[in-house]
Amino acid sequence: MLLAIDIGNSNIVWGVFDGDQLVADWRVSTDHAKTTDEYAILLLDLLRVKGIGPERVDGVILSSVVPPLTSLFEELAETYFHRLPLNVSADLETGLTIQYTNPREVGSDRIVNAAAAYRRYGGPIIIVDFGTATTFCAITADGEYLGGAIAPGLRISAEALYARTAKLPKIELVRPKSAIGQDTVASMQAGLVFGYAGLVDELVRRIQQELGRDCFVLATGGLAGLIAPESRSIREVRPHLTLEGLALLYALNRPS
Repeated sequence: MLLAIDIGNSNIVWGVFDGDQLVADWRVSTDHAKTTDEYAILLLDLLRVKGIGPERVDGVILSSVVPPLTSLFEELAETYFHRLPLNVSADLETGLTIQYTNPREVGSDRIVNAAAAYRRYGGPIIIVDFGTATTFCAITADGEYLGGAIAPGLRISAEALYARTAKLPKIELVRPKSAIGQDTVASMQAGLVFGYAGLVDELVRRIQQELGRDCFVLATGGLAGLIAPESRSIREVRPHLTLEGLALLYALNRPS
C-alpha cells in the first residue's frame, strides 16, 4: 500500500492507495505545534479505524509547501513505517516539461496537480486549486507546464475582512441567496463567493486568450465545490486530484 501525504498551509491530507485505488483519505488542520509523535499517533489511529496496519504500507510519498513540517514527516515515515519517503520536487519525472523560469520555485502541490490533470485529461488544461491560496496552472497540449497565477485564498480573504475591520463579523463560507445582500453577513458572502467566481472566470479568460485557444478547466481543493457552480468556466471538480497525482508520481519515480 502507498501512503500519500500532502502538507498544505491550512490542511494536511493523507491518502492510502491499494494499487491504483484510493481506499482511505483524511483531512486534518495543519498544526505547527504538533510533534512527530503526536502526528504519528493521529495517523496510526486513523489507519487503525480503516483496518490498515502500518506494516501494510510499503511506500510513502510526500508533498509539502510547509518546510518546517517536511522534516517532521520524513522522520514520521522512517520511524513508524520504516520507509524513506519520496519527496516531490521539480527534479522528479512528472510527464511534463516545466517551463517556469526557475522550476524549483513551483510549489510541489502545483506540480502534483498538473501531472495528475495532464495524465487524465490531456491538454491544454487549466487547473484551479482552491487552497490557502487560489492557484491557476496552465498546461499545453504538448505537456508544457507554463506557469499560472496565484491569488489570495477565499478563506484568507474572509478572515482578513474580520481581522482588519471594526464591525465586520466572522462568517460561514456558504452560497448567499443573491448578489444583493440584505444584511452584513449576506453581503460579505455575496462579495466573497460571487466575487471569487468572477475572479476565476476572468483569470481563465485571460489565460485562454494568451494561449490562443479554449482549455478544459478543472477545479480542486477544499472550497472548489462552493465556487465551481457559480463559475462559467470550470468544467469539472476533482476533489482528490492531489492525492491521485502523488500516486502517479510515485509510480513514475518508484524507489528501487
